[in-house]
Amino acid sequence: MKTISEAQSEIMEEFADLTDWEERFQVLIELGESLPKYPEEKKKDEFLVPGCQSRVWIAPEMIDGNLHFYADSDTSLTKGLIAILVKVFSGHNPEEIAKSSLEFIETIGLQKFLSISRRNGLHNMINILMDYAKNNST
Repeated sequence: MKTISEAQSEIMEEFADLTDWEERFQVLIELGESLPKYPEEKKKDEFLVPGCQSRVWIAPEMIDGNLHFYADSDTSLTKGLIAILVKVFSGHNPEEIAKSSLEFIETIGLQKFLSISRRNGLHNMINILMDYAKNNST
């Protein structure tokens, strides 16, 4: 399994040669389509991310000391945003997740090119993932 840093580097490389935001949004949508199917029984309010323009569900599962995240959204672009976060964090131990920086978000320009409401939603998704990690640290 890749480290969090390696996963971030892979994402930065994937976006490095994209010249405009239409291409970047298309890659995000494709990443969202690659997410594993989200369990229907987890589409409950307790897994909804508050403050998102779209409906976003994130469900954690602890397996052998590592957090695995299942995620879904009702919009393609938002599903792509959560997909890159799942790609970076899923399968790692909570301490590693909680201590990680998210340099790839700035590097690929998400904060710059997303609308204010989508930026807020991305921030809320990150907070949920970090909270899961902090609450499951030893």
